[in-house]
Amino acid sequence: MSTSEAAVRERLTRALQERDEEIADRWVELQMEQALLDTDIGEAELREEADALIEALVPGLQSGVPVDRVVTSTPGLHEAVVGLSMRRARAGATPTATSLAVLALKEALLKAVQRDTRDAEELFASAVFMNRLLDVAGALSFETYVEGREEIIRRQSQQLMELSTPVVRLWRQVLAVPLIGTLDTARTQVVMENLLQAIQDHEALVAIIDITGVPTVDTAVAQHLMQTVNAVRLMGADCVISGVRPSIAQTIAQLGIDLSTILTRATLADALAAAIKMIDGPGPDGDEGDGR
Repeated sequence: MSTSEAAVRERLTRALQERDEEIADRWVELQMEQALLDTDIGEAELREEADALIEALVPGLQSGVPVDRVVTSTPGLHEAVVGLSMRRARAGATPTATSLAVLALKEALLKAVQRDTRDAEELFASAVFMNRLLDVAGALSFETYVEGREEIIRRQSQQLMELSTPVVRLWRQVLAVPLIGTLDTARTQVVMENLLQAIQDHEALVAIIDITGVPTVDTAVAQHLMQTVNAVRLMGADCVISGVRPSIAQTIAQLGIDLSTILTRATLADALAAAIKMIDGPGPDGDEGDGR
């Protein structure tokens, strides 16, 4: 580390320690003035973020780590930037606004340095150092935001997928899964997990997979259905597929898909009637038994 850089680090560290409240206030003020937040994050929360980041900057500057690695190599500082970005992501701020909010700290910090020196060379060296330091923080906040937002979207998609594939108890030991929309690999996995768990919980003997809401059945969808049926059978239960409309039956026949080993019915009501017979058998007069 050169003598000039060591002097800059010392100057910035002193400003952060002696003028921390002033820097935090100014940083919060800049974010609000520049409309960098289009969320419901309040001033109090902004101030908490500012205090945490400013406090974490001090050990980073004192560590002697090269300026380009201060943010990523100092655990407390890294956590402060990541935490800030994740909160903004959850609050709905844009990634650009999030990184610009971090970069606004430059102006607040430089103003504090100006109170200690008016020397042009010292101010220039401080500004260059701060740019290198906080540009990394801004890039990290942007990257963290994008990754965090993607994770939030994945989690929400998973939750929606689970909600869109409910397992319904129709009768004693008879369950049904009404499918709506496309049945892909990811959704098949969710259907299987939910259905197999429900079979175990309810000691079900028959599972009805209703495809009335599935727009088309191709080879891939048929394979996914077969996977689910096989998994159900491994649990000791039988499977019935309902909702086989004329158009779907024609498509299955044209594709040469063999569903001959699976009991199919046109409607959910027909499938339920078949399931009750499978469990209880016909009544004394040939009617369905009372399987409630």
